[in-house]
Amino acid sequence: MQKARIKLASADITKLNEMINSIKDIVEKTKVTMRGPIPLPTKRLKITTRKSPDGEGKASFDNFEMRIHKRLIDLGLDERALRFVMRVPIPEGVSISIEILE
Repeated sequence: MQKARIKLASADITKLNEMINSIKDIVEKTKVTMRGPIPLPTKRLKITTRKSPDGEGKASFDNFEMRIHKRLIDLGLDERALRFVMRVPIPEGVSISIEILE
């Protein structure tokens, strides 16, 4: 059976959940099989910088972290459902990739 694999990634989890909910609504309307959303490991990007711009004074540091949340959804291959998924407005900051598997 063929299926479509949708990979979603975003630093903002609320936008990611909005995309997942809109895909779930499409699945309920078209009655295709769906597996997921499967949470993949969250990627953490950490940067430590010195607070003082010129190097003088106390050696104090700031720590910044950005988290990339990822989800995986498998859909049964239905042309109508895929057309609806492609029409979903993608929020800024969310990356999406769709591939067709055998």
